[in-house]
Amino acid sequence: MAKKEKLEMVKEIVRIKQVITKGEVERERIASPQDAADIATKYIGDEDREVFLVLVLNTKNQVNAVHRCHVGSINSSIVHPREVMKTAILNNGASIVVAHNHPSYNPEPSREDIAVTERIKEVGSWLGIELLDSLIVTDNPNKFISLKEKGYL
Repeated sequence: MAKKEKLEMVKEIVRIKQVITKGEVERERIASPQDAADIATKYIGDEDREVFLVLVLNTKNQVNAVHRCHVGSINSSIVHPREVMKTAILNNGASIVVAHNHPSYNPEPSREDIAVTERIKEVGSWLGIELLDSLIVTDNPNKFISLKEKGYL
């Protein structure tokens, strides 16, 4: 491999590109789990597979970005904290709220839901990006579970 080709390869490895598109949520402030659930339900409430969403917030708890971090199967979504935090870092997040849907429309948390929430919270504390809440939503914005309200955060 020629030196020029190696340098091009390195250049491609370090390139990070973020595309910003104006959405429906323009600097909406999150003041309660219901506020976050309303936004999450709008984006993922009626999905037929589990979708993991990250709401990136600024220092005033206004939404900087809404990111679909992962799309899973009908009963699971494998999410790694590095993907969640990458979204927060690229969007200048001071804190985050994460949410995922349960296609069964039963928002009760599983052991895996709680374990992922704990891992994200731990990694966020290392990076200085606070996990404010982890929500499980359904197609009904009033039928959701806040893991913070349940005492898991």
